[in-house]
Formats: sequence, structure tokens, C-alpha cells
Amino acid sequence: MAWVNENFTALQDSYLFSQVAHKVAAYSAAHPEQKIIRLGIGDVTLPLAPVVVEAMQKAAAEMGVKETFRGYGPEQGYGFLQEALVKYYAGFGVTLEASEVFISDGAKSDCGNITDIFDDANVILVPDPVYPVYLDTNRMRGRKIRFMEGTPENGFLPMPDPAVKADIIYLCSPNNPTGAAYSKAQLKEWVAYARQNGAVILYDAAYEAFIEDGELPRSIFQIEGAKECAIELCSLSKTAGFTGTRCGYTVVPLALKRKTKSGKELSLNKMWLRRQTTKFNGVPYVVQRAAEAVFTPEGQKQCRANLAYYKENARLIGQALEEKGILYYGGTNSPYIWLQCPRQMKSWEFFDFLLEKLGIVGTPGSGFGSRGEGWFRLTAFASREATEEAVARLRKQL
Repeated sequence: MAWVNENFTALQDSYLFSQVAHKVAAYSAAHPEQKIIRLGIGDVTLPLAPVVVEAMQKAAAEMGVKETFRGYGPEQGYGFLQEALVKYYAGFGVTLEASEVFISDGAKSDCGNITDIFDDANVILVPDPVYPVYLDTNRMRGRKIRFMEGTPENGFLPMPDPAVKADIIYLCSPNNPTGAAYSKAQLKEWVAYARQNGAVILYDAAYEAFIEDGELPRSIFQIEGAKECAIELCSLSKTAGFTGTRCGYTVVPLALKRKTKSGKELSLNKMWLRRQTTKFNGVPYVVQRAAEAVFTPEGQKQCRANLAYYKENARLIGQALEEKGILYYGGTNSPYIWLQCPRQMKSWEFFDFLLEKLGIVGTPGSGFGSRGEGWFRLTAFASREATEEAVARLRKQL
């Protein structure tokens, strides 16, 4: 008898965004005349930057020539991209070694895969509301999970509670889904907590490129002592529109070490390298050359122009909500707008209202956790035309 993993019974039958897609598909089939504006899933709409496409085309041509053809590459990433990221981090004051940077096919994958290097006896601390991947990947392992509540009172930025002991802490800043971002002072408290308790922070920085406020950290490694207690995961999906291209990176400091149950001290950097060389074949050469181009001066200029486009979309949505007197978070330093459902609606109730009355798709806050009930997430990743039309509908009917 082949036993299956019973922990899967603790999961909902379908992933949050699959539920949303199913409901939208059913509504569209019943109402083909309705133009649907999608402000739900955080997928980009602008094409890749020209310099990125040029690099990809050049790399693809290399693959068609015997002398420049590449087969299997290093599982942790090519040196040229690791070095480009080292220079990128130096731009906001973080010093890294190339061997601390691991190239991946996206932050979502690494958020789940990183659990391989931790014992299942660890207590996991996740925010609520929360990006579902943090929660579900640990439920799949049967780990004990504790929640820290994000509320309007704390700005949806929960802080350490000395009475709560945890071993693995998930932080996301700017946050998905709330758009809230931790200050340096707040992250100092988290680093102090982790070091005091021997915990490890898994810091999701997928939206760091949206930060405009110079007082907000772009990386947890801007905080002294973080290299002894944190791993940072990041993605090019939103930074450079790589949602369909798949490339991200994880930083595991050489200074980060923890003990096994038997008392043997291990380097998490070496453990992650061993995991990746065993279970991962690396990101394609063509994609890594495209990613390298993102971090050139011209690449940064072009990608920043795309980010500015999405930031303007967020501003337009936020302005409309303000006019209607609707409380929201995010929209600045973040591509997400986290709004309080009007008229005390429940999250899925408001989802149905927006879809059926306005033809707008968003994401119910309750799908991100119990503290998300009564809240709703909109994204700024639609086209300008679609965003302006959505804003017009909100102003007229909300």
C-alpha cells in the first residue's frame, strides 16, 4: 500500500486564485456581453523591456551556434547574474558575496522549496492576512503554525510578541496582500526577536522595487545583524515583468547557521546549495541573460518606467476610493490596494457585487486568512485603459 500525505487534507480544495478564476469563468460564460476588468491576480500586462528582449534574443542565437551553445548550467545560477545582483544590492547599501545569491524560477517556488532545509518540528509564525503559499506549504509538511494578526490598529504590520515563541517567521514587505511596508525601526525589532530566539526570518521582498520612500528598507539585510537570522526571497516577476519568463533569486547569507536536533551546527547556505543541486536543474541560460539585462543602467531605466506606469494605476484607484470615503491601505510603495468592503459586506459578497454589478474582478480578503474577512485586494497591474474604466465604474456605482 502506497500511503499518501495526509497533511493535504488540511488544505482547501483549491488554491485561492483558482477559486476566483472558476467564478469569473462561470460568470463570463453566462454573461458574454459583459466586459470584465481584471484587477485580481497580480499578473503584469506591460511587455518586457526592450533591453531585456534584446538580451534574450542574443542569448537564444548563441544557443544555435556550436561554439556558444550551453547545456546544463550551474544550479545556483550563472556567475554573471549573481554578480549583477551583488552590484544591485550594493546600490542600497547591502554587501553580498556572489555565493550567497541563488538564482531560481521565482519567489513562489523558493517560498515552498525553502521548507526542505528546516525540520518539521519547527513552529511557524505567519501573518494574517497572509500570502497563501506561506501557509499551505507548511500545512503540507504538517507543521505547527501560529498566526500574528494584521489589523487596522497596527497598520497591518504585526510586530513581535515576546510571549510567542516561533522558529520560522514569514515576513513580506511591501506586503501581499495589504500593501503595507515595514520601517527600518520595525524590522530592527524583528531581527532582535529572531536573534534572541534563534529563529530564522524568511523575508519576501518580491515588491521591493515599488518602494519610493527612502526611509523604508529595500532589503532586510539593511538591518544590522540580519545576516545571522534571515533569508531573503525576491522575484523579477513584478520588478521586470517576468511573470511568464520565470526568474527570481534567494539570498542565503554565509553567516547564517543553525543546529540540528542532535546539536550539529550547519550552514544554511550550504544546505540550500545541496538542496538545489539535488532537486533543481537551474534557470535557463536565455532567461538568465535576460535577467542580467534588467540590472544594467538601461535596463533599470526601462523597468522603472514600467513600474511608474503601475504606480500611476494604483494612484488612480486610491484616488477614487478616497472620493468614496472607503478606507484602504497600500497603493504607495506597493502595487496592491487593500480596501475595507463598503456597507459591512463580507469579502466574497463584495467580490460578487463587483463582478455582477461593475464587471470588475478583485480578490476577496478572506482568502488570505481570517483577519482578511471584510477586506478586499485590487491590483494596479491592468492596462491604463482598463484601470481608468474600472475607476469610472467605481465612481459611478460604488
